[in-house]
Amino acid sequence: MSGYVGGIIILVGINIIAVLGISILTGFTRLFSFGNAGFMSIGAYTSAILTTKFHVPFVMAVILGASMASILSYGLGKLTLNLKGDYFLITTLGFGECTRVFMEYMDKYTGGARGFAGIKQSTSITVVIVSVILAAFLAWNFTHSKYGRNLVAVREQEVAAAASGVDVVKAKQMSFTISAFLAGWAGALFAHYYTFITPAMFNLDKSSELTITVVIGGLGSLTGSIISTVILTVLPEVMRAFASYRMLFYGLAVVLVITLRPSGLMGYREFSLSGIKRLFTKKHTAEVNKNE
Repeated sequence: MSGYVGGIIILVGINIIAVLGISILTGFTRLFSFGNAGFMSIGAYTSAILTTKFHVPFVMAVILGASMASILSYGLGKLTLNLKGDYFLITTLGFGECTRVFMEYMDKYTGGARGFAGIKQSTSITVVIVSVILAAFLAWNFTHSKYGRNLVAVREQEVAAAASGVDVVKAKQMSFTISAFLAGWAGALFAHYYTFITPAMFNLDKSSELTITVVIGGLGSLTGSIISTVILTVLPEVMRAFASYRMLFYGLAVVLVITLRPSGLMGYREFSLSGIKRLFTKKHTAEVNKNE
């Protein structure tokens, strides 16, 4: 396998982990966040500082980086999850930008706007594949558990969910914390693949890309988010000559999906081999009936 293809596979895997976090938060709780790139940067810088300056083992640094992101999200959630309407979205947007500026000004530790160099390249295809499997396992089991059903209840009708005994704020808090943990995890892997990071890599555009990917894949579908991540990560690489039009491409994709398929590629359904088998069985039955 060439280094170029391997690099695309690694980038796809890292994006899948980050997008799964957004899918849990936005798809299952209907909380829109533009701060997850900030949580990615926290995971990236925390793990990079730990491995380069304190010689912490890579796996431990990734766990600590992801944990730091989730701890900060817990504190932010305590302050903001009671906000109604678009105020939570605006708060996360502000948090993401504040995090980026903070990383620029803490140049003694982060390298500032010049970037943080000298990170050991520890993220391999094997590491990414194992990470994606673990992250998908975590996301699937969480969304299909009692807590996941509570999230769906909050998404569909928050007042009714509260009346039926669901702790709405706790459900949102759990969703936000897990989302940030996955973002921090992805950021740590990102830092240890590229070996050089700058605050600009985790700007508003990155948060927008993650959210757009979930919308295109289908709000409420983990497998839909994974499929859209693969498509939206590979296509810009294939069409590298038009890389400067990436955000335009994303915008057009969103318009097309919302116009032609408002619920996204998968909607609220999950991709399964049995579903494909049923689809072909229905088509075969329809053809037989037509011939008769």
